[in-house]
Amino acid sequence: MSVFTAWKRGVRWATLSVACMGLMACASPKPADYAAEKPVLDLREYFNGDIDAYGIFTDRGGRVVRRFVVTIKARWEGEKGVLEEDFVYSDGEKQRRVWTLIHQGDGKYIGTADDVVGEASGQVAGNAFQWSYVLRLPVGDRTYDVSFNDWMYLMSDKVMLNKATMSKFGIRLGEVTLSFHKR
Repeated sequence: MSVFTAWKRGVRWATLSVACMGLMACASPKPADYAAEKPVLDLREYFNGDIDAYGIFTDRGGRVVRRFVVTIKARWEGEKGVLEEDFVYSDGEKQRRVWTLIHQGDGKYIGTADDVVGEASGQVAGNAFQWSYVLRLPVGDRTYDVSFNDWMYLMSDKVMLNKATMSKFGIRLGEVTLSFHKR
């Protein structure tokens, strides 16, 4: 095989790879895709009061590596909400995260928490809420900044399902799946 033929083959593979990545990006869901779905999610209404959540973390291969329960106390004053989340993991570890959410209008929200790098940003449309943020995640003696692409789907006035993909440097690390139950 000549150098020119090898070069052409390499260019073709690179072009095909870029095209595939572009198609995958186009295929990613957007909050607007769920605008007509019901029941309509009002984040301020759902996350107001006491909520219990049950979750799992699965690794890249789909194996459950951690289970947890979360108790949430949520309240809103105008456009500002506070979600106090208390986690209890299957190994007995406990963790607390307090989110401060600000409704920006037009279904948009920003949020902060002590272990979130910068601000989280999200959008509600129909029954769905898409939320992106970087979480400072302790693992053993180290801490990693991990990106979350978080999707929540309102199933009824009491139940919401949550699926979050965790990644680092664009590499998928695993998923978190939660079921929220409003008391």
